[in-house]
Amino acid sequence: MCMCEANPRPPIKLDDFTKPPRDKEVKITEELVRRRAEHNNCEIFSLEEISLHQQEIEKLEHLDKWCRDLKILYLQNNLIPKIENVGKLKKLEYLNVALNNIERIENLEGCEELKKLDLTANFVGELSSIESLKCNIHLNELFLVGNPCTEFEGYRQFVVATLHQLKYLDSKEIERSERIKALQNYPEVKWKIREQERAYLLKRAREKEEALRSMQEKKDEKQKQMGSKLGFDSPDSPQEKSNQVEGDGEQERCRTVDSDDEDRKFWEEPTPYTPESRLETHRYIEEKRKAKENIRESKKREKTAWTLVTAEGKVLNVNVPKLHFSLKDDEENNQIILDLAVYRHLDTSLLDVDVQPTYIRVLVKGKPFQLVLPEEVKPDSSSAKRSQTTGHLVVTMPKAKEIILAKQKVSASIKHSDCNTQQKNTRRSGQVEKLEVDPSKYSFPDVTKIIQEKERTGRGPIELQPQKVTEVKKSCVDFENNEDVPPLI
Repeated sequence: MCMCEANPRPPIKLDDFTKPPRDKEVKITEELVRRRAEHNNCEIFSLEEISLHQQEIEKLEHLDKWCRDLKILYLQNNLIPKIENVGKLKKLEYLNVALNNIERIENLEGCEELKKLDLTANFVGELSSIESLKCNIHLNELFLVGNPCTEFEGYRQFVVATLHQLKYLDSKEIERSERIKALQNYPEVKWKIREQERAYLLKRAREKEEALRSMQEKKDEKQKQMGSKLGFDSPDSPQEKSNQVEGDGEQERCRTVDSDDEDRKFWEEPTPYTPESRLETHRYIEEKRKAKENIRESKKREKTAWTLVTAEGKVLNVNVPKLHFSLKDDEENNQIILDLAVYRHLDTSLLDVDVQPTYIRVLVKGKPFQLVLPEEVKPDSSSAKRSQTTGHLVVTMPKAKEIILAKQKVSASIKHSDCNTQQKNTRRSGQVEKLEVDPSKYSFPDVTKIIQEKERTGRGPIELQPQKVTEVKKSCVDFENNEDVPPLI
């Protein structure tokens, strides 16, 4: 105590130092909360449990306004530097903020029902901040494993003597004898903790200053490198331009080697385990990931276009998406049908159909499928639709040339089949005469076979004219009645 009074400087607070510059912080948004509330029909006002782990969240906010009924809150493995904006969660029973950048325990007095608090693998060095948890009378379990404060001499005795309501500390049960002993030595342990805490805060101040200086040096070095790259004179002569084109591949290889060296240097360089180093590592990984994505996107844009038509104008068959297909020649309807087995759940907006007189082209997610047609078709009369059962793309293309309908061909074939049947029956009966079935073959009517006409008048709403019905009975000189021969119509 006397040492503390002899030091005129007030206790050092980490918030007094300027925070290192950051990019845009990742915050908790309503969209994120609703997406994580699928088990509650995306309703957040009545949400009792939510998991927001591994979301790269850098600020804890809004939950105390949107989710007042929260009982369980998972926020592990983020980049949260401070516990805040949870004081209005009166029903909160379990808070997990493990693997974050928290350095002080605070702003939990309003969580009246808090029973379990997990601060594993954070940067809590101000151990005296646990005194703020005295108001949480229902707190049974506390986890501080992996924090700098656990290395202080007398750490467990101080926590056990300070928080009387605790039953478990770092998964180990607190026995009654242990609490009695901790309370007996509490003044001495508290003084030791204060001294170690002050030394740690001074160390953290130096680490923050060093981190700021290191970040500034790296920033200046990057600006210097950018200036040196922009300082090169652009080639004016054709010889210099050709040399530049030839050296593009070599420059790309050198760039890759430099990137590998930079990665190796970054990961092999020893750094202190601090919130700044963890944040810097995260930023570095993010930059590398974005750089790879940009390179991948640029390669996609620079990718050479597929050859669909040769220089001589010949259309090629192309199947880049590697889809199964069938081409059917529908002669009955005088059309050609293409059945393309596109993906069942593929959005139709990702399909682009182009029908030409001699070929068809379909873009499936930008990948071309092209097929030369066996006959010329009518593009304007063509239609495309998706099958409701298989999801396939069905393109119907009417032929440009008109042909005889298949129905006429069928009727003619029926007539020929009837004649053949009759001829077979005649041969079977042993007759030599050929029976003429087609009435058009007669050159003149047989007057001797005309019988008396019968008149028939139609009846109905409209009076019909009398129709003459003539019964003709065919006869031949050598006619022989054979029951096996069917009657002629």
